Amino acid sequence: MSEPITQHIEVFGRVQGVGFRPFVHRTANALGLEGWVRNVDGHVALTVRGRPDALRELVVEIRAKAPPLAAVDRVHVRAASAATAPVGGGFTVRASRTDQALAEREVPPDAATCEACLRELFDPADRRYRYPFVNCADCGPRATVITDLPYDRERTTMRRFPMCASCGAEYADPADRRFHAEPLACPRCGPRLAWGGLAGEEALLAAARTVAAGGIVAVKGLGGYQLVCDATDPAAVAELRRRKRRPVKPFAVMVADLASARRLAHVNGTERDVLVSPQRPVVLLTARQPGRDAVRLAPGVHPGVRRTGLFLPTTGLHHLLLRELARPLVVTSGNIADEPIVTDDAEARRILGTVADGFLTHDRPIRARYDDSVVQTARGGVLMLRRARGYAPAPLAVPVAADVPLVAAGAQLKHTFTLARRGRAHVGPHAGDLADAATYDAFHSAYAELTRLTGIAPRAVAHDLHPGYLSTRWALAQDAEHHVAVQHHHAHVAAVAAEHGLTGPFLGIAYDGLGLGDDGTLWGGEILVAGLTGYRRAGRFARAPLPGGEAAVRHPARMALGYLYGAEPLGVPRPPPWLTRPFTDRLDAREVRVVRTLVERGVNCPQASSAGRLFDAAASLLGLCDTVSYEGEAAVALENAAGALRADALPWRVTRVNGMGVYDPSPTLSALLQGLADGVAVPLLAAAFHTAVAEATAALVERAVAAGAPRTVCLGGGCFQNRRLLADVGRLLRARGLRVLTGRAVPVGDGGISYGQAAVASARLARQAKER
Repeated sequence: MSEPITQHIEVFGRVQGVGFRPFVHRTANALGLEGWVRNVDGHVALTVRGRPDALRELVVEIRAKAPPLAAVDRVHVRAASAATAPVGGGFTVRASRTDQALAEREVPPDAATCEACLRELFDPADRRYRYPFVNCADCGPRATVITDLPYDRERTTMRRFPMCASCGAEYADPADRRFHAEPLACPRCGPRLAWGGLAGEEALLAAARTVAAGGIVAVKGLGGYQLVCDATDPAAVAELRRRKRRPVKPFAVMVADLASARRLAHVNGTERDVLVSPQRPVVLLTARQPGRDAVRLAPGVHPGVRRTGLFLPTTGLHHLLLRELARPLVVTSGNIADEPIVTDDAEARRILGTVADGFLTHDRPIRARYDDSVVQTARGGVLMLRRARGYAPAPLAVPVAADVPLVAAGAQLKHTFTLARRGRAHVGPHAGDLADAATYDAFHSAYAELTRLTGIAPRAVAHDLHPGYLSTRWALAQDAEHHVAVQHHHAHVAAVAAEHGLTGPFLGIAYDGLGLGDDGTLWGGEILVAGLTGYRRAGRFARAPLPGGEAAVRHPARMALGYLYGAEPLGVPRPPPWLTRPFTDRLDAREVRVVRTLVERGVNCPQASSAGRLFDAAASLLGLCDTVSYEGEAAVALENAAGALRADALPWRVTRVNGMGVYDPSPTLSALLQGLADGVAVPLLAAAFHTAVAEATAALVERAVAAGAPRTVCLGGGCFQNRRLLADVGRLLRARGLRVLTGRAVPVGDGGISYGQAAVASARLARQAKER
């Protein structure tokens, strides 16, 4: 038999707060090994003594059989002195240790209630029967309660709740699934619900009665307050819209289980898997037409769109509310309009006091703000729309690592920031529009918290080119060794490339609303030949004026007038007056005159080569949306109108301007108006418009590839949240033998900009270091 040896093993990745030490303890004991395991800052360290084959098997199991919430990135193994693993001491879990100088720290995301805890929640014989804060090592709060790392109870907001004897015994028992489960609690020693002067079960029932009576309740969730009402009650939903100041943007709906979700929407295999995953995001699904006796969502839940956002309960409290009410619930962010989600109890009563009819709260503080994540599926994969609770701030890889720690400041809308070091990027929580003062403050707080927790002290700052972005102003104000400017659309496609591990050249398609180009004009419909360190522009959409600047973004009808009166002249006449008159006649005559004057005089009419603004114009011309209450509303209406209809493309034209391929949409828009004049149905025209844009895109790409561009194509930018456009473009490019990639773990919209900036800045800094 081989002589025993001693090894020191370090495990990096998502290995804290996921039941990893109990897993190692069980595995080591089963293999007859001696030694210890502990948390060390953001990773796990163990020293083990035993037979060489048993040690090899331990490393194999660590890599291959880690707990469901864990993600092992790498395992370091080295020889150690036998004295470090005392003989005869068995295998133990030691107290955590902090070593800031060697820190490589990871904050684990929250996880939804697991099946074992759910069984206990509804078992009358269990001591946690109907206890809203039930959790174990496989589920429960993580990122939202952690105050410092390494992850131990005394470094969470649970430190204020001393464990009772029963919980303490579970916590100390290696055979128990609550062994070292840091948020461990029970009705005797843990957090309690409150509703006015009521507590516990009475508080829960009072909240449920309020919702059942048509009221709106503010519920303290994992990463912030949520507003809850009966999703089947039209009056309640309408009142929530009025109070929250959210006219039409769809609400998310929480349902009790998968069967309930299937009664409301079509659910394929991929959608099922993500619905029941520990991350529990909101999933955009195609709504069913309800039968005569079926449960119906109120029309105001997702007005005018075929898809509905559904998700399953994330906490024991959600499960209890749904069990009591036995109906779908609107569960939306606890905020006003586009402000950040509220986390503080006093702030909740101040901000949501005019929205909610009551507050179902509890006494466990929320340490970090995390809204619900939102995803959709396409081609059998998950596409991230908002990376928040359940996913953030788990790190992602950056393909080219720099020695310099950095922060990427992100964009202005759908804001996130990213911290990066040693090839790992920690994308911060979704915030919103930085123009809102509360959102800007939330960004500052989240940045301070995540830098402290991860131990990353940035010495470089990446930022957008746009000097008016508050993120850019913040970045330039930082005292850093390096300030790295990254063009907006390069960041979009670099985010896709980085997620897929590309280090070489690729072809990027960046379609979005607006971003400042390196030539000082506004971009948004771009074909780029790129790498992580740079790019060149190979194609674009034709330019059109934005009459009134920002006003054109809020009013797609203005954008349509901009195309009709001032589109870039590329040799094709604009639509004649007799064709445009039905459109202009339905608008306010004074506004039409003002806009036409602005365009003709070139006053406050910045030019933009934007795919997003073209979609806005088409939606308005078709009578789908003239004014928006949220960003992307017009494009959503256009996609919804097209549905699954197949239609031949409207006419389109690609020409060449200064050696660059340019899509001229004038023939497309003229045909759109002609179709309306001929009585063609709006859905068919909407579908034909999508086909035209996709075919024009394929033609631009084909020209670039013929001129030597790479055959791997990265699709980025918010327009590719449009599943129809994504599918049509992808299909046409793959038919030409091209490899097509898009964002999956990172949003293709502005929520992924900071990750793309981090990837670009990291690659540039690494190149500079190599050249020195």
